[in-house]
Amino acid sequence: MRAKPSLVALSVAAAFALSACGQHDDAPKSVAAPGTPVAKPEIVVKLGHVAPMTGPQAHLGKDNENGAVLAIEELNAKGMEIGGAKVKFELLAEDDAADPKQGAIVAQKLVDAKVNGVIGHLNSGTTIPASKLYADAGIPQISGSATNPKYTQQGFATAFRVMANDVQQGKSLGEFAVKQGIKTVAIVDDRTAYGQGLADEFRKAVEAAGLKVVATEYTTDKATDFKAILTKIKSTKAELVFFGGMDAQGGPLAKQMKELGIKAKFLGGDGVCTPEFMKLGGEATEGQYCSLPGMPLEKLAKGPAFREKFTKKFGGEIQLYAPYVYDAVMVMADSMKRADSVEPAKFLPAIGKTKYDGVTALIEFDQFGDLKGGAISIYQYKGGKLEYVETLGGSPVDLAQGDAKTDVKEMEKVGADAVKNVAEATKAAVEKK
Repeated sequence: MRAKPSLVALSVAAAFALSACGQHDDAPKSVAAPGTPVAKPEIVVKLGHVAPMTGPQAHLGKDNENGAVLAIEELNAKGMEIGGAKVKFELLAEDDAADPKQGAIVAQKLVDAKVNGVIGHLNSGTTIPASKLYADAGIPQISGSATNPKYTQQGFATAFRVMANDVQQGKSLGEFAVKQGIKTVAIVDDRTAYGQGLADEFRKAVEAAGLKVVATEYTTDKATDFKAILTKIKSTKAELVFFGGMDAQGGPLAKQMKELGIKAKFLGGDGVCTPEFMKLGGEATEGQYCSLPGMPLEKLAKGPAFREKFTKKFGGEIQLYAPYVYDAVMVMADSMKRADSVEPAKFLPAIGKTKYDGVTALIEFDQFGDLKGGAISIYQYKGGKLEYVETLGGSPVDLAQGDAKTDVKEMEKVGADAVKNVAEATKAAVEKK
């Protein structure tokens, strides 16, 4: 029979055990009482968000950011657990001023910060070159507003969007123009990736339907005076002026059309389907038309509730893309939950398998990262409000891959130039120190 160890021997053994585990004399020695639940570890998930927070599109950038903020706050309130740990989401917001070069700089900043994912950018012109940096770093990117098809046609496994693209939107706008009995069209675009891309798709649709494009004019996303190009358009007696661009230019354009006595109707895409367009265009916007991807919020199951909580929190109405950005954040989080990991390499494949019942749609992605079955809704400005007219589309559209290959090569050059600019800017900053 073995002798029982003495109390002294047990004490010495315990001391050696603690020493072997790296316990220090000054370390806390408190022991949880039996039955006390052990606190779960917490992990911080950093999501980048990029939009123009300065310049003429700052109101849209803030709208996007608010959508992301609302989603982040709701996720944190729910106390999501992933991989056995409590998750705290943090938003790293950046301003790209709707400038492709600045977009690449802030994209590199987010890559260096090792964000888990990126929501954005707002503009196609900044989203496309930035997407190369995210793809190289293996960081998932979901845009709630970049509609140029080139974004997802580059072949990056990291690129997704939660709204219809410009092929779908341009086609629907062209169909709407035909249904209105229009025969002659003038087209104006701002030469950005978004504005030019949408105008090009609209042109394809109306020409295929036999309409005549009697004028093609260009401006910039900084211009405010359109009298010269509108004077040319007036001489053509076009029945419709289509504008590819944002509300900061679309509003003044519509206003100057009225001032010059141009009787043509005005039609634009999602970039001008905003309260700001009506504010800038004044009474000239009455009776004009625009389009938005998806269905009206009031016709969606979760739409009215989203609008109510958004306006209550931010004290103002939705400008444009906030619901889509909200859904983009939720899809990212849902993918992490399904993959049971916040590591980009592990939850990225889950994004492509998404089937998420969002505010804006039942979100599923095709092989390119585009939203399946993106619908387009037409609206008319009436009495200072957007009034729903009809919904077109709603099924996948052939992305015209032949044309896209040339376009992608052009954007790869833009991306390469942007990366070079980032390197030069970084070098200059180091030399100043």
